[in-house]
Amino acid sequence: MSVPAVSLRDATLGYGARVLWSGLNLDIERGEFVAVLGPNGSGKTSLLRVLLGLQPLSSGTAEIVGEPPGRGNRRIGYIPQQRAIDAPLRGRDLVGLGLDGHRWGTGVSRIRERRQKVDQALADVGAEAFAKAPVSQLSGGEQQRLRVAQALVSDPDLLLCDEPLLSLDLANQRVVSNLIDSRRRSANTAVMFVTHEINPVLSLVDRVLYLVDGRFRIGRPDEVMNSETLSELYRAKIDVVRVRGQIHVVGAQSAVCEDQPHHLHEEPA
Repeated sequence: MSVPAVSLRDATLGYGARVLWSGLNLDIERGEFVAVLGPNGSGKTSLLRVLLGLQPLSSGTAEIVGEPPGRGNRRIGYIPQQRAIDAPLRGRDLVGLGLDGHRWGTGVSRIRERRQKVDQALADVGAEAFAKAPVSQLSGGEQQRLRVAQALVSDPDLLLCDEPLLSLDLANQRVVSNLIDSRRRSANTAVMFVTHEINPVLSLVDRVLYLVDGRFRIGRPDEVMNSETLSELYRAKIDVVRVRGQIHVVGAQSAVCEDQPHHLHEEPA
């Protein structure tokens, strides 16, 4: 029996008297694509920080491929929230940072192996043309291709994605989503994908983890993204409408977004 890529048991995370989520039990299997949704402050990014070894649980346990989380874990690839890059980096330099934290050494064979891995990662995301370009001069979509390559260069078992589609146009959202999905299918990589907008990845997702005010639901998209389940989570009347294959959520002012159609555009949390 294979060990899950992620295993959480009775996991609770809080800050002082505030509990973000409690009693979370979740296994993510190899090759599974799980979207993490919820409003601002629900603990989506904090969950990723726990798995990255940057934030301890208040109680319960977390394991990555059978081991406790820890910093610099090569089993994990991480795509952070998009932000401006001012450092004088070329594309291949940015990708190479995905290897530099793992004690590669300085021998000639290691240098050659590193170069080969970076070249392969660039090719895997179709970013060879950006290899020598200054990252600061690339578009948002081009930079995100490089971040995907950076996350994959260490050949991880688990890919953690923190709002990877933020600020991208629809075409680049599709490109980045498909790159991530292609990797998980070809290498059986588990994906945990924090997002404020599920529609670009709806057809790719196996399960949804929805976090709201210390409560959560886990299940297939149709099991979670429906009026009954979200109304129960938000403790308010929520309507979920599907239009041309997309999910639109409309809810009370106190629950979602001022009684206006809501496309899960919460701020990162």
